[in-house]
Amino acid sequence: MKTGFLKWKPDYDSAATEYGKAAVAFKNAKQFDQAREACLREAEAHENNKAAYEQAGMMQKEMQRLPEAVQLIEKASMMYLENGTPDTAAIALERAGKLIENVSPEKAVQLYQQAASVFENEERLRQALEMLGKASRLLVRGRRLDEAALSLQKEKSIYKEIENYPTCYKKTIAQVLVHLHRNDYVAAERCVRESYSIPGFNGSEDCAALEQLLEGYDQQDQDQVSEVCNSPLFKYMDNDYAKLGLTLVVPGGGIKKKSPNAAQDKARGPAAVGSHADEEEDEYSGNGKNK
Repeated sequence: MKTGFLKWKPDYDSAATEYGKAAVAFKNAKQFDQAREACLREAEAHENNKAAYEQAGMMQKEMQRLPEAVQLIEKASMMYLENGTPDTAAIALERAGKLIENVSPEKAVQLYQQAASVFENEERLRQALEMLGKASRLLVRGRRLDEAALSLQKEKSIYKEIENYPTCYKKTIAQVLVHLHRNDYVAAERCVRESYSIPGFNGSEDCAALEQLLEGYDQQDQDQVSEVCNSPLFKYMDNDYAKLGLTLVVPGGGIKKKSPNAAQDKARGPAAVGSHADEEEDEYSGNGKNK
């Protein structure tokens, strides 16, 4: 890097190579702070060396400096994009999301969404869906339900585009649960109604279960809602959505199951109700006379 009377310009390429060797040696010696510094110097010496920024980020990870690690990996990702290697950029963003997920879910959501956008632009829709799915689950886990509803809709649209209809049904269930937890019955009902246009949805067990769920919710029948949400169809969804089902409470706290007598009376008509009342009155009247 030094210049002199016979050397007017620094030899950046050679310097970058030597910094890279130093970084490997420091890493092997578990001297991560020095390894990170060497990676950064390698990146600076050879500005197009995107991998060096990413490696510096991984050194930060080894030192449990996760926000700094993510920042460097993001920088590497931007350079990958500028250099025309978007797939590598998206993979770097996903890696950064995994690093920060437990520390800052909000940042992880942003990174996964950025990765999904890059994959989608490259028409790698399956990879985009994987990233969107991670973002949706984190949003649900963080109770950011308005954003989760939008993210799930995005997922469902792409699944419909690639004609993966059974997964569309599952995303509809997740959407309905999110909307009901938002106390937005109208949005949940509209979500099911719009899904009738998806081939095979009408008549599927998913459709039948959702209709039963909405009916129970609308009638404030907690027992019916709980029965649907405890069915295998709901319980074996991704854990974050299964939890939404298990914790769903109807407005007003719900109603208890009807007693057997009430059910029989309903079947036999008003006269039966009257006879029960007469019997009770006679019983009390009798007790009064005996006294």
